[in-house]
Formats: sequence, structure tokens, C-alpha cells
Amino acid sequence: MQTLDSSGTAKPPGAFQALGGELPEANQTPPGGTAGQAESWRPAGGTAHTQPAASVTPTPAPAAPTPGAAGSVTVNRGPGDWISWALLDRRTGTFVTGGDAGTNSTESMVKAWIAADYLNGLGGKTPSPAETDLLRTMIRDSNDQAAETLYLRRGNDAVINRMISTCGLTDTRVYHGWWSLTQISARDAARLGDCIADGRATNARWTAWLLSEMRQIRGEGRFGIAEVRPDTAVKNGWTKWSDGTWHVNCLGVTDRWTLSVLTRYPASYGLAHGAEICRAVTRQVAPPT
Repeated sequence: MQTLDSSGTAKPPGAFQALGGELPEANQTPPGGTAGQAESWRPAGGTAHTQPAASVTPTPAPAAPTPGAAGSVTVNRGPGDWISWALLDRRTGTFVTGGDAGTNSTESMVKAWIAADYLNGLGGKTPSPAETDLLRTMIRDSNDQAAETLYLRRGNDAVINRMISTCGLTDTRVYHGWWSLTQISARDAARLGDCIADGRATNARWTAWLLSEMRQIRGEGRFGIAEVRPDTAVKNGWTKWSDGTWHVNCLGVTDRWTLSVLTRYPASYGLAHGAEICRAVTRQVAPPT
């Protein structure tokens, strides 16, 4: 059994070595990246191109996950796992945190902010039917192209910079032109959920609308927190990187709390491993609403 807490110094393995989004692996190369990375979308002003994937020598699969500690919770933890979580009590402003120190790529979890920021940018106007469709499919179905369209319309990196300033995030860093590669800590992700829910991100009308959409996530993206606390507004992120890791994040928001669970682990464990970590943390720290 391994005990870890938020004072650890573990560094995220493979940081900034894959594109975000829930798409199959392909041979796309982002600015400053390497060939053989997961396919997503073109960066602002960039041109996607294809290169042959590098030859990789097979290595033995890591041992199967076994029960272990991540702060004050117990999860099935395997060699190579990086796990960090934070629960924010929205009534008192206090945190309970655990797991590994550091940050993870946001992946599609940040789409909740992209939606709030876009709605706020309308200045009180009602989004057009086309805009509503983009917002809805981005949240409910985690559609990457819809997210990219809205992100570019609102100024690319400026979207993430507004998130940092509006929500008072302290550990979050922009990755130029790639919303999914924004680096965020578990504490900042919980702060982000609170910021979306309390009306700082957009006005009261569209806050309620967005939280409603986040309760109607469907398909592959409905895992983790929502399976344990079904009435929670959620937005997850999940990407299999070509460096041999999954990046899986869960964000949940209720009237009482916000919970974030960030994970990164060997790809051989599968998406189900990250989903189970999110469920396990939720069961142990997030009270029913």
C-alpha cells in the first residue's frame, strides 16, 4: 500500500506530449510536439500534417492495479499511476485534498469553461440556434470541433486567460493554441467548478442553463462522479496519449460541493481504470446532495 498526499513532489510524466480530445490516436504533430500523437484539431493558425509514427520497442505491461492510498481515500492504484483530487465545500470555502502533487492536462473537462465564457461574451443576448447546437453538443457529447470553434471565436488563449483571472486559479497554465493541453491542478479544477456554478463565469440565466446541460451528459463521457451522484453537473476529460498513458479527469458540481479527480496512468489499464478511480473518490469524500 502506498500513501501519498498533496505535499508530494511527483512530476507529471509525459507532460505536453500529446494532443487533447477524445479521438483515436493518429500521426498528428502539434507545434513543438513529436510525431505519432493523438489526433485532435489544428491549432489556431496552424496546419495539421502527417508523419510516420516512430518505431517503439514493446515493453512488458505493468502489474495490475491493487488497492492503495491516494491521500485519505483508497483506490485501485497501479504502478505508474498519478492521482490527485480536491473537494471544495462551496458553503465554507474549505478544501479537502489528496493524492499526488502537480498538474494534469485538462482535456475536455475545460469545455465547461469554454461554454460559460462564450455565453458570457454574448452580453446577455440569446445564442442563435446554431450557437446553441454547438454549445449543447460540446457539453453533452464532448464534441471537440464544436469546442474548437467556440474557443477560436472567443480569442484562443484569451479564453483560458479569462478562466484563470475570473476564477482566481493559481496553478493553471496556458498552452498556446490548445485548450485541451491547459495544465491544471485538482484544487484549481475544483475552483473552476465553483466559479461556473456561482455566477462569476456568466450571468444567472446561462449559469442555470449550463449546469442543466452538464447534468445531461450522454454517451461515453458519462462516467465517474455522475455514476455515484447522478444529480451532479459534470464534465469529464479523457484522452489516450501516444506516450502510452491515459489522461482521465472528472469534474462534478452541486450546490454543496465541487469535486475534481485528475488521473494519469499506463494505457494498458484502459479508460475503465480512470473511471473507477473517479467513482471511488466520489463514494468516499462527496456527500449525497
